[in-house]
Amino acid sequence: MQQQPNADGGPSRILVVDDDPTVAEVVAGYLHRAGYLVDRADDGPTALARAAAHRPDLVVLDLMLPGMDGLEVCRRMRGHGPVPVIMLTARGDEDDRILGLEVGADDYVTKPFSPRELVLRVESVLRRSRPAGPGQRLGAAGLAIDPQARRATKNDTELALTLREFDLLAFFLRHPGRAFGREDLMREVWGWDFGDLSTVTVHVRRLRGKIEDDPARPRLIQTVWGVGYRFDPTGTEGEAS
Repeated sequence: MQQQPNADGGPSRILVVDDDPTVAEVVAGYLHRAGYLVDRADDGPTALARAAAHRPDLVVLDLMLPGMDGLEVCRRMRGHGPVPVIMLTARGDEDDRILGLEVGADDYVTKPFSPRELVLRVESVLRRSRPAGPGQRLGAAGLAIDPQARRATKNDTELALTLREFDLLAFFLRHPGRAFGREDLMREVWGWDFGDLSTVTVHVRRLRGKIEDDPARPRLIQTVWGVGYRFDPTGTEGEAS
């Protein structure tokens, strides 16, 4: 497995937040052996303090924490700047997964999980969070993206996009007028050949909330019934889904 360096070229720092000491120890051990620097916390306040002391490159965050749950921890961390988050959920319940995605988690893993799979997910998220090499700036319908700076704007106002929202918008801007199924988007944007397609649905909904003038009547990201979604830079009115 290929350890992803941080922006300075050194080993990436991962913060593992889980109140189950066995899970935390196993996850931290696998990440350490993969070459990462690992901090641990077993509750929300400790996690926030550790993140403030040493800003992590990525957080592996349990949803079900005592006192302050993972959703609140994620919100507070994101309030101090962008950081990739992989959410751990104890159940396969769809509501839990969607809650994690709604608050801006970049990925989620359902317990019980393979620690090796989690390390691969960490590598994938970190790889996509790194600034791209010199590339073409993208723009349409008042939207503009600088892939190298990972900066997106609408009418010259900066957009607060998560890692996956940015990648999704960049993909749409690269392929205007083409309809893509959720399976296509999961493969091209997330790099997964399989997974829960509600991940795509939630991210499209979140992205619409940030780029559409009226997210209930989307004009830019349109639903193509029976297919998936299409980015229409002309902004003719579509339907939400």
